[in-house]
Amino acid sequence: MKKLMLAVCAMLIAGPAMAADKVTLMLNWYVYGEHAPFYYGKEKGIYAKHGIDLDIQEGRGSGVTTQAVGAGSADFGYVDVPTMMRATIKGAPVTAVGVALQTSPMSAMGFVDKNIRKPADIKGKTVAVTPGDSMSQIWPLFLKKTGLKDSDFKTVSGDAQTKLNAVINNQADLLLGYVMDQAIKLQDAVHKPVYPIRFADHGVNMVSSGFIVQKDYLKEKPDVVKRFLRAATKSLEEAAKNPEAAVDAMLAAKPKSGVKETALVGMKNTAALYKGPDNPKDRPLRVGRKNMDETLALLVEYGGLDKASAGKAGDYYTNEYLP
Repeated sequence: MKKLMLAVCAMLIAGPAMAADKVTLMLNWYVYGEHAPFYYGKEKGIYAKHGIDLDIQEGRGSGVTTQAVGAGSADFGYVDVPTMMRATIKGAPVTAVGVALQTSPMSAMGFVDKNIRKPADIKGKTVAVTPGDSMSQIWPLFLKKTGLKDSDFKTVSGDAQTKLNAVINNQADLLLGYVMDQAIKLQDAVHKPVYPIRFADHGVNMVSSGFIVQKDYLKEKPDVVKRFLRAATKSLEEAAKNPEAAVDAMLAAKPKSGVKETALVGMKNTAALYKGPDNPKDRPLRVGRKNMDETLALLVEYGGLDKASAGKAGDYYTNEYLP
């Protein structure tokens, strides 16, 4: 009887349970290994623990997702932050509130048996590129940093799938891609290992994927943003510790999103990019100012941002809502 009375008193003091906030997260692309932490966090109840009822939606490119968040069609977006920065110049009312990939995944990659291991090995080869995408815009800087010239190699151009097909069919020796995306797709298609020459290893580093919100949403629902980011931070940390479980959660939710073996490689490659060069001891999503300043400087010089943006990285992101 005493225990029953105590339980009733506890319920009265606690009051009715608060309903979780429904939150939509739109991804940058179709689901693949990079996204496993979000599904892991949802499966393990991390988002629910922070009062977030999370709905994860696939995207069709960072530009499209940025537009959707700016229009209020999605609460949060997971996008390429430099792409978002360019969109804000054109009027998109969004800002980054957490940067997941703080070391660039950009790489020139080919199959291991091609024996292309360093920039000098690119000489005399054929490179598949997608004109106008983020990697092709930074490619000239990589060439400058590594002493390569356009005349040192040939190029073939096409969309994302055309690039993959060119390497798979030996029409190109390597392509410009991300270590946790195109590298995995190549391995899935041919079952051969891929070797990436990372831009970041040769003095060209930019932040990449991160979370964005509409500026009005940030003003109106700061508590939701804080709780979402607490859950997201914890999800990234736990997925990095348990990559196989994270991939299992993703494949359980989206069975067609990949093959477990290579999705696991993609998840591990992604987790390796969570730490930034100027703040390696910080928790995930908290990006260093120097890292953002250098990213902005590259975008001003090579990515089409107006020179007036130089030195104003704080206009595009904030760490204030992170745990």
